[in-house]
Amino acid sequence: MKTLGMLVGGGPAPGINGVIAAATMEARNRGVRVLGFYDGFKWLARGDTSHVIELEIDEVSRIHFEGGSILRTSRENPAKSPDTLRNVVEALDKLEVSCLLTIGGDDTAFAACRLAEAVKGRVAVAHVPKTIDNDLPLPQEVPTFGFTTACNLGKEIVKNLMEDAVTTNRWFFVTVMGRRAGHLALGIGGSAGATLTVIGEEFPEPRIPLQALVDILEGAIIKRRASGKGHGVAILSEGLADKLDPTDFGSVERDGYGNIRLSELVLGRVLKERVAGSLLARGIDVTIVAKDLGYELRCAPPGAQDIHYCRSLGYWATRFLLDGHTEAMVTIQGGKMIPIPFREMLDQQTGKIRVRYIDIDCESYQTLRAYMIRLEPQDFETPEQLEALTHAGRLEQAEFVSRFGYLGDRRS
Repeated sequence: MKTLGMLVGGGPAPGINGVIAAATMEARNRGVRVLGFYDGFKWLARGDTSHVIELEIDEVSRIHFEGGSILRTSRENPAKSPDTLRNVVEALDKLEVSCLLTIGGDDTAFAACRLAEAVKGRVAVAHVPKTIDNDLPLPQEVPTFGFTTACNLGKEIVKNLMEDAVTTNRWFFVTVMGRRAGHLALGIGGSAGATLTVIGEEFPEPRIPLQALVDILEGAIIKRRASGKGHGVAILSEGLADKLDPTDFGSVERDGYGNIRLSELVLGRVLKERVAGSLLARGIDVTIVAKDLGYELRCAPPGAQDIHYCRSLGYWATRFLLDGHTEAMVTIQGGKMIPIPFREMLDQQTGKIRVRYIDIDCESYQTLRAYMIRLEPQDFETPEQLEALTHAGRLEQAEFVSRFGYLGDRRS
């Protein structure tokens, strides 16, 4: 009898249980034994085969409605050393696993790729694209599962913050998860109609000066004040912190894959202090609240679209493996199952999984940008507008242009 193993790596995302359920039902209907590994690669990397559960159809038939993961998850990196990778291979052999389905983002996909090399064909390996960050190398119109639900829930939260901002005449700086790409921040900010959204893709340089972010946010506050409004909500992509100098935040923590734990960098709080302090120095008292958004989204019950999407991914990933295929990420594109070989997912320069970034030159981004309130080239070209801005910012015109003029140049 063949045995299908399943595990979940990385952060939670709405829809994980739907993949587990669909994969289990298809495998069991084809007479295949199904094992679920708890906590991702954590125990396998230690050679521990006791944290395993055998899955049956009756146990999973309704879990697609639920958030979270019945197998839990972890960020354990099985490829961090030859010993841990060997432990995983030996554990899979001991459990007689013939097929392995990994569910996760770029780090888990990379681990699956390395594991596929190590098992040398004895175990078929496939990956399912899971992340609310939406940054795996798929075609632009194809989301990773969990992203749609996370955007919808995030939109509702930000809508409430926007109402609070109006009611209390304050600003919110909301940092939204997304390690390298700004998909989630832009998806939430755009759908909610937030005052502005700032993403890392706006900055082609390897490092972003912290002062540039301060100026963008302070400029937006001044522009709102010039129009008679003292409130707003700014969405900040977490990935901005990844391009800042880590010394701006003191000591940093890293996960099992060597990534900086961005949630520990308190980006919003640092920017709040810098912006509020700069304004107050000129006698402008603005209340700013820093908030992080991400953990609230990850274990939400999936919406209808993600439920259907995850069922398709689980079903077709299982068929892909049981039909004798291996070493690919299984995707659904235009209603069809299209596997993307692991080798095509790798960045030839870094050796890691390629990141899908936002194309800031495309029409969809330009549409969202057009509705943001932030300093633009025309603000410095229209005398009446420039006068209103300098008055609202309590700066002389020459000072204002010297301080903020380069923001208009970035867009020209």
